[in-house]
Amino acid sequence: MAIDPMSAAAAYRANATGPNMFHTGSQPQAQPASGSSFLDMVKGVAEDAMQSNYKAEEVTARGMAGQANVTEVVTALAEAESTLSTVVTVRDRVISAYQEILRMPI
Repeated sequence: MAIDPMSAAAAYRANATGPNMFHTGSQPQAQPASGSSFLDMVKGVAEDAMQSNYKAEEVTARGMAGQANVTEVVTALAEAESTLSTVVTVRDRVISAYQEILRMPI
């Protein structure tokens, strides 16, 4: 399954409207209502990316055995390629942000 940008945006929006991490008042902050965390979202996206690759491998193997048509194979490979490209782009952005944080003065 490919990474869905709309679900990523919805997860970001849900986290952005959660409690303020810079709250300095005397009252404790309420916990977010949803049981899902950013880590759960990242795990879900990673699992979806792996499933896309597994599906492409399985369809390719069936295609080589003559059990799948060429359209199925090409579609599965295109989805896997798109997913991998998205994962690599996100990884590069995370590394870039981390390096930028390291360059910040203390």
